[in-house]
Amino acid sequence: MAVTGMCFVMVTALVKTLGGRIPAAESAFLRYLLGLVFLVPAWRQLAALRLTRREGGLFALRGVFHTAAVICWFYAMTRIPLAEVTAMNYLNPVYVSILAVVFLGERMAARRILAVCAALAGALLILRPGVRTLDPGHIAMLFTALFFAGSYLVMKILSGRHSAAVVVAMMSITVTVGLAPFAIADWVTPGWGELALLFGVACFATAGHYTMTRAFAAAPVTVTQPVTFLQLVWSVAIGALFFAEPPDPFVIAGGGLIIAAVTFITWREARARRRQVMPPIHATKY
Repeated sequence: MAVTGMCFVMVTALVKTLGGRIPAAESAFLRYLLGLVFLVPAWRQLAALRLTRREGGLFALRGVFHTAAVICWFYAMTRIPLAEVTAMNYLNPVYVSILAVVFLGERMAARRILAVCAALAGALLILRPGVRTLDPGHIAMLFTALFFAGSYLVMKILSGRHSAAVVVAMMSITVTVGLAPFAIADWVTPGWGELALLFGVACFATAGHYTMTRAFAAAPVTVTQPVTFLQLVWSVAIGALFFAEPPDPFVIAGGGLIIAAVTFITWREARARRRQVMPPIHATKY
């Protein structure tokens, strides 16, 4: 997960370097199209893959979520500072908690509700509506976090049934197909330098998805989730050093509040799961 975080920060930095000449959907499409070269080692596994109808539906559903997320994400990365992109992306687990209540009928205890409210307050601290003019990139990031939450939720299910290579490969294929019509509708011919940057994005993004899937399969979320918070440190540093984006105390404070809330939610869920599987005291005697 430490490597995953660094990879995704590099993705954001390279897309920001690319600029906004190429439309977001086309940039995302080219990133995934160029990334298909990394599927060669997984070709035998893909050829031998036999999916049930439910598994095929899950892979397709993840493709839909991820397609929408990367379009919004690529757009936001060219519009707002690196640290803001990273901090707002931490809303993913908060969205997961809310979606679980709305669609899965789960109940949230009062302390989890307070943690969700604290995370949303952190987002408001970053955005500061009414105090400054919001960029469309901020709105795009709100939807990015929502769609990525859906994608990661599905990925967690799939990572327990298939290898990391298969999960990443299927995501790359479904998202490439999903992005194609949006890219063709507003096509701008890229230069060689732009293609090189997008290939770099494909390298870091594919590596990040692979290491993240390995992490999810190897350890519970309570172990993997806190490590992702290093992304905020790296994004603030890279933004200051390479993009003349001075650290914004409101972004750091808001990101810290979201991080604290997500850590609490993750810890509470882990304790709840342990209580569910813990046998009664007398049961250990038999």
